[in-house]
Amino acid sequence: MSPSHAPQAPLSPGRLRLVILAMSLGAFAIGTTEFASMGLLPQIARDLEVSIPQAGMLITLYALGVVVGAPLVTIAAVRIPRARLLVLLIGLIGIGNLLSAIALDFTVLAAARFLSGLPHGAFFGVASLVAARLSPPGRRARSVSLVMLGLTIATMLGVPASTALGQNIGWRSAYVTVVVITAVTTIAIWRLVPEPEGAGTTGSIRAELGALRRAQVWFALGIGSIGFGGMFAVYSYIGEIVPGVLGLAESAVPLALFVFGLGMTIGNILAGRLADRSLYGTIFLGLAGMAISLAVFALVAHQAIAGMVLLFVIAVTSQLLGPSLQMFLLDASPDAPSLAAALHHSALNIGNSLGAALGAAVLAAGWGLLAPAWTGVVLAVLGLGIVSWSYLVHRRQLARPAGAVPTTTDEVPAIS
Repeated sequence: MSPSHAPQAPLSPGRLRLVILAMSLGAFAIGTTEFASMGLLPQIARDLEVSIPQAGMLITLYALGVVVGAPLVTIAAVRIPRARLLVLLIGLIGIGNLLSAIALDFTVLAAARFLSGLPHGAFFGVASLVAARLSPPGRRARSVSLVMLGLTIATMLGVPASTALGQNIGWRSAYVTVVVITAVTTIAIWRLVPEPEGAGTTGSIRAELGALRRAQVWFALGIGSIGFGGMFAVYSYIGEIVPGVLGLAESAVPLALFVFGLGMTIGNILAGRLADRSLYGTIFLGLAGMAISLAVFALVAHQAIAGMVLLFVIAVTSQLLGPSLQMFLLDASPDAPSLAAALHHSALNIGNSLGAALGAAVLAAGWGLLAPAWTGVVLAVLGLGIVSWSYLVHRRQLARPAGAVPTTTDEVPAIS
């Protein structure tokens, strides 16, 4: 083991920034590989001689890998020191992308995309835990948001760049690019990231599974699976909404994606600052803002400028949820944080699938291109209902008389 992985004293601000940058670079690689396939489906379909719907299964299989892998990989690796585990996980992501780049037929590529998704949730869960444990009080959520920043910057820069590269050089080059980034990340994490005190390096499967007995963990997963799906109901169909509703040319779709990615990046930064003050307040703000902005978008999107502005606002408000829910899960299960944090990304991918599926359903029903936005409003409002229920349980716990024995279903640690 590298000396850098020995338990450390509190890090200096400069060293902490380097640690977060190393993990954020891994998040950038993951965000790029997760979304780049969407823009390269025509090239993949032509090269491997499959239909576009068949090629679309690559996206579904990656998401399935995330949902399945987050709990399974986290539990399987429960006894591995967290810093060493980060190196292993980003290395596995690189291997999955290497297999994607060299796949000779669609079956092999499909398997490679599923394998690439397996370490996704565990990496973000462990990276969030490490960032929070290495940060001083009052800056934990901000550090987690900076790790997640790599993912949002990927939607703004990495995905468009890798898509353009894949279109001009060949789709395999996009995956090769991710392999190079993961190689650099592996070295950076190995050299820079120390083992945080109290990160559960000698945990047990039983302790991690104990997180599932806590009501607040399920509340957070419900908010991510349902409330966050509101954003994906629209984001999944930007390619059709921009020309069909905003009235712009198809060439404006990359611009809309950039605007959305910029909004996600800004929202992620804001989330880190706000969540350090109030987790519940930030989650409420994100869901309420998402519901309102989706509704206004549905009303004014026929005006192109207004539509673009509202896409930006939808992205900002939706991203307030990501780091906030991650910190919520870490606080809701302090004795078993790894599994809870990893499940966050399973929930987000369920939200991705749910939003896209419901959006497809209302479009297939002939309700028009703005129907996904109204679907997103419903999902965001349902998310508000879940967080309100969670808050009531939290207040009940705080009001419990001193000395009362908490139950595992409503035990609520310090969540602000």
